[in-house]
Amino acid sequence: MRWFGFGFNAFGQIRVGERVVDKYDTADGVNVVTPVELKCHVDGSCISKISELRASWSRRVTLHSNGARCLCLTGFNAVSGICGTGCTDAIVGESFLILAFTDRVESWDLDNENKTPVWSMEVKTPPDGAAGASLDLPLICDGYIATKPPFYRPLSPHLKATRLALGAEHSVLLSASGAVYTWGLGSHGQLGHGGLSSEEHPRVVEALWGMTMSSVATGGWHTVCISDGGDLYVWGWNESGQLGLPSRTARAQKHQSSQTVADMSSYKDTPEAAMDKEVFISIQAFPALVDVTPSCDIKTVGCGSRHTAAVTSTGDLYTWGWGRYGQLGYETSYSDEPRRVEFFREQQMHVVDVTCGAWNTFAAVVKEEVASS
Repeated sequence: MRWFGFGFNAFGQIRVGERVVDKYDTADGVNVVTPVELKCHVDGSCISKISELRASWSRRVTLHSNGARCLCLTGFNAVSGICGTGCTDAIVGESFLILAFTDRVESWDLDNENKTPVWSMEVKTPPDGAAGASLDLPLICDGYIATKPPFYRPLSPHLKATRLALGAEHSVLLSASGAVYTWGLGSHGQLGHGGLSSEEHPRVVEALWGMTMSSVATGGWHTVCISDGGDLYVWGWNESGQLGLPSRTARAQKHQSSQTVADMSSYKDTPEAAMDKEVFISIQAFPALVDVTPSCDIKTVGCGSRHTAAVTSTGDLYTWGWGRYGQLGYETSYSDEPRRVEFFREQQMHVVDVTCGAWNTFAAVVKEEVASS
């Protein structure tokens, strides 16, 4: 399995060694539109295969299996000396790196050069056969771990969590029964309860009640989940088209790019007038079904700050939302319609997994002939 990345590269988190720290909004080399294969070190010394990848705004962390599992941190202030050998999972934020081992969880401060973790906690191993017996970060046996203090957050045992995702200011949990719970800030409809109120404690998303969900993901202020049948449900902020629903920003760009100066001088029904007749969604406070592609199901999904990426059952990658830094895998600043990343199809690569940083996207692929959809 090989990993490719595209999007924001100001700190060399995609192309290792390319670091732009000043005026990265306009600097050359910041945007990576065409996916490039990931490497860990400039000299290529880390040759073991990537087994897991997590990303934040300015960094990515990869786990490698080469005998003992080891960790590689890439991007802004990628300090050395962090002991990740033997860790089973990791998540990275803008200040702290969280490492999970079989018997403990550690937090490392990325803003100083201390060679020891700033926080550590022993963890219990769920009994074999128990719900959530194999838990991925940020979940642990009796709660979850955040990327900023307080690191440990307890969860009620009755929730029986199997997956948990953290947005900018909200959380979403998937239970063993396939129910979805959300809590935190709700100002952009990201909780899916129909309003903009916040929730202090986990509350079930009633609009999905009776439907079994298999996966959940969060962006900065939007939430997505996949049903057992491969359907994709979305809710929250849609300012950049990250929900795949009609967005005024995305449609304005589309109208503008489709009209030449000559067209505009003689066009009676201006693009602005045409847009006034359309219905746009800036906030979707209830779950909405998005038809990414009618020919196949959705297998896995990832969210950036304001973009979304989904892998289909045929091994294609579709992206939509904000794309200024190339994080959609094609040239556009905004898209409110799912669009296939043609690079992987052209290279006869079958996409099997996807994860997103705030402004970039990472896809795991295998070399395989992809059937036409």
